Amino acid sequence: MSGTKELEQNLERFQEKFAELKAEIQKAIVGYDELLSDTLVAVFARGHVLLEGVPGLGKTFLVQTLSKAMGLKSGRIQCTPDLMPADILGTHIVNENEEGRRVMDFERGPVFANLVLVDEVNRATPKTQAALLEVMQEGAVTAGGETMTLPKPFFVMATQNPMEMEGTYPLPEAQADRFLFKLRVHFPDRDTLVEISKRTSAFNTPELSQVITDDELIEFQKIAADVPVADHITEYAARLVLGTHPEEEGCLDSVNQYISYGASPRGMQALIRGARIYCALEGRTAVSTDDLKRVALPALRHRVIMNFQGEAESRDIDELISEVIKSVEP
Repeated sequence: MSGTKELEQNLERFQEKFAELKAEIQKAIVGYDELLSDTLVAVFARGHVLLEGVPGLGKTFLVQTLSKAMGLKSGRIQCTPDLMPADILGTHIVNENEEGRRVMDFERGPVFANLVLVDEVNRATPKTQAALLEVMQEGAVTAGGETMTLPKPFFVMATQNPMEMEGTYPLPEAQADRFLFKLRVHFPDRDTLVEISKRTSAFNTPELSQVITDDELIEFQKIAADVPVADHITEYAARLVLGTHPEEEGCLDSVNQYISYGASPRGMQALIRGARIYCALEGRTAVSTDDLKRVALPALRHRVIMNFQGEAESRDIDELISEVIKSVEP
């Protein structure tokens, strides 16, 4: 009983800090309430985020604002076709020590930060994209036989433009799977556009304050990870994931027709981790099926691969996943 009481108190502190952090970021970010919530949920769930949208929607600005409000050391990588793995990881250089002898020192790259912005990740070549795999999965860089751990907390937030195809290299499935969420940045409506103009056309820009420390962030991540998940909720998450697999017993005809590969086990992990955060934000001490439904689209949309017919008919992956959610009974 005392454990439940302590969890409730911790969740109350988490709710207050989350609301305070979101309000601080919204001093600079106009609109995008749901996008901002999903981004912060991914941060507290210890996951990386892929932001997809056309240029000029503020994806890069969102990440920069987030690093200021959270007091995180940030690094930025602007991806281009000539970007090499050493440009992001770092490289060994020859220096002279105090005795005048030549020594090899490792010059650390921009990934050695708490929050790494990878801008236009689909413009990097497959070789450079692959260099991010160990960074995202292990939180470490291996160079010259030495493994160097990245600072904690550590997040990668990548942006990509879904429209331009010339000079781009689609993310391989193995790397896309490393992102906890894929979030779509939609074009703002008229009222939001007007407010953006009012806030950004003046000379002064909003001054943001640091709302949370590294230690507090890690503490709240651990608190959220303690939110219990009942067995029947875990089973429901498993059935959601299996529902995206073609030729699986009981799957939808549209899944068989348009899907080539279903979500991976990491997709189920993303469902549970994200659902825990949304459960904590509502002050509940047990995850529900509604929490899983809430995170299903951002957690699964980049893990479900359409086949040629689905691409040819321009089927929307969100619509297919929504059909799966409706078909799977809690």
